[in-house]
Amino acid sequence: MTQTEKTAGSAPAPAPERADARGWAAVAAVAGATFTVVTSEMLPVGLLTPIGDSLNVSEGTAGLTLTVTGLVAAVSAPLLTPAFGRADRRMLLCVLMAVLTVGNLMAAWAPNFGVMMVARVLVGLGMGAVWAIAAGLAPRLVPAGSTGPATSLIFSGIAVASVLGVPAGTYIGELADWRMAFVVIGGLALAVLVALAMLLPPLPGEERTRLGGVMGLVRNPQVASGLLVVALLVTGHFAAYTYVRPVLEEVSDAEAGVIGTLLLVYGIAGVVGNFISGAGAGRSPRRTLLVITAVLAVTAALVPLIGGSVLVAGVLLVTWGLSYGGVSVATQTWLLASSPEAREAASSLFVGVFNGAIAAGALAGGLAADGIGTTAVMWLGCGLAAAAFVAVALGRAPETGRL
Repeated sequence: MTQTEKTAGSAPAPAPERADARGWAAVAAVAGATFTVVTSEMLPVGLLTPIGDSLNVSEGTAGLTLTVTGLVAAVSAPLLTPAFGRADRRMLLCVLMAVLTVGNLMAAWAPNFGVMMVARVLVGLGMGAVWAIAAGLAPRLVPAGSTGPATSLIFSGIAVASVLGVPAGTYIGELADWRMAFVVIGGLALAVLVALAMLLPPLPGEERTRLGGVMGLVRNPQVASGLLVVALLVTGHFAAYTYVRPVLEEVSDAEAGVIGTLLLVYGIAGVVGNFISGAGAGRSPRRTLLVITAVLAVTAALVPLIGGSVLVAGVLLVTWGLSYGGVSVATQTWLLASSPEAREAASSLFVGVFNGAIAAGALAGGLAADGIGTTAVMWLGCGLAAAAFVAVALGRAPETGRL
């Protein structure tokens, strides 16, 4: 049995010959979906205290609302992809956005923590599967020459969510109530569902992949190398970034308002880096990731060494944002170019490893901060980014990132 079985007598739908307005509108709708799922995942970050107070649990327990969503997405994405079979991807995205809508509205209504956890499981199911499907759609919506920019646009939803989504949710929670923040993101999910239904063309499944076929992709040395890079790089980033606020408070004596501004600037730089790296990854994922990993390793090391002033810390955060902003699009491009015949299967593995690495990074950073000291998280991030550099340099990579 092959990893991916084509339907007898059928072939994948050809990519459009030219990029028309409807094609780009469809890409924008998919970007809206990635923005919505990532915002839904991260929304509790700025609302833990009011959630805990309202549901009578500690902040640490309330933090499980983030952990469980990431873990469900990590496990479910590789499992759901084979289950989808050849179902139309437009229909699936709409169904998944409906699940996300229900999950967010249930969270807004939750009378107790048990109901909240059920709601967050639904968000995790929708998030992982939407990401896995969306990541490989660009080649089916725009012509070959435009797949790089289209992929970058789809992944810009992730970068923009880190800039606007989570802070906006926190702001809504402060103005009104934490429940209203979930109502708003649930409404956005419903609006994206409508946009996807109206703008996406029919997208019949191109491949029928069994679970063994998904996991069998790991035997592809290019895919295995790409997943190793994702694991090292994302773990290193979140080991350091999760604790960037206490690091800045200790190293730069920065106040809360200043840190908020610095992180906003970091996020804006990340959006710019997403598009810069998307263009570079289309030519060479390996060269792009060599630059990203080297810059991240050096930047993480410099924060505790020379980040004593707010100005220098700001410059380092902008550099960090520019480099890390390209991680998602560059690593995804590597994986899709390594397995063009099984884009969804590769994407599901990517989503699983990426979300697992987020959880591992936050855990490792916490252990380092508690056991060694706050700035130790930066050295841990530096070491893992350096290890990712070695993995990129020595691993098997696709010749180009053209999808």
